[in-house]
Amino acid sequence: MPHYQLVVNGSARTVESWDGDMPLLYALRNGLGLHAVKYGCGLGQCGACTVLIDGAPARSCLVTVSDAIGKQITTAEGLGTPAKPHPVQAAFIAEQAAQCGYCTNGMVMSAVALLKGNAQPTREQAQAALAGNLCRCGSHDRVLKAVQRVATSSKAA
Repeated sequence: MPHYQLVVNGSARTVESWDGDMPLLYALRNGLGLHAVKYGCGLGQCGACTVLIDGAPARSCLVTVSDAIGKQITTAEGLGTPAKPHPVQAAFIAEQAAQCGYCTNGMVMSAVALLKGNAQPTREQAQAALAGNLCRCGSHDRVLKAVQRVATSSKAA
């Protein structure tokens, strides 16, 4: 079976697949056991499978394993740990921004990308950056509060 070398969360990882056109989502979840990335719609419309590729949010259900070779892939597991969460993860916890968990991965990954490029986004900028992530529970307001919490704390730093 062919092997594909990926760089995931800063480490070289090998994925086996008969097909280089296999979605990156399957390689991450099934091949590497990274379960923060979620299967949602499989069409790139819900955002549940969002990862960062070279720092930009990408729908892993639409990216093939072959297309991901040579790129830096970051999943939520690569952001922080339960003992020391990433500031966005900590803000989501503090604001109780996760309800059912369907959208959490995509919202967190999209927020991380937003805040990396714009440390102090307005509420409208945050809404625009997160607009492609479907939330079935309606926790949008708490998600936006979490993003603003990180932005506010970066003003003090």
